[in-house]
Amino acid sequence: MALEQEISKGIMEAMKAKDTVRLTTLRNVKKYIIEAKTASAGITELSDAEVLKIIAKLAKQGAESAAVYAQQNRPDLAAEESAQVAVLQTFLPKQMTGEELTEAVRSIIAEVGATSMKEMGKVMGVASKKLAGACLIICRTILSSTTE
Repeated sequence: MALEQEISKGIMEAMKAKDTVRLTTLRNVKKYIIEAKTASAGITELSDAEVLKIIAKLAKQGAESAAVYAQQNRPDLAAEESAQVAVLQTFLPKQMTGEELTEAVRSIIAEVGATSMKEMGKVMGVASKKLAGACLIICRTILSSTTE
């Protein structure tokens, strides 16, 4: 099932369960999906990757807002934002730990056969596709340490 359909299904389930936080959050996601579709003429469906980008952006904004609210001594608003971020996290893929990410980058470097910083472009091309761009610093660190 496409992620967009899962969100629509989640909206219906939240309505039935009278879960206002989940309902509000998923409606907000749906609104951003519809805006993304109408922004580009002719697009009727967004890919799961594009929907994940929207959800990740909203989760990041929510986490930042919760931090600001906590700094401003507004625990009520911070808790609300944190609850919405928790709902969004259920749709995002599990984040890799530093060790898992490092190991994945090492395997990509071995796969590409890179031995120096000059070949970082090749590594980043493969790594950004497989790891969604989360690896620039690690690639640079590993490649620079192999040349020394």
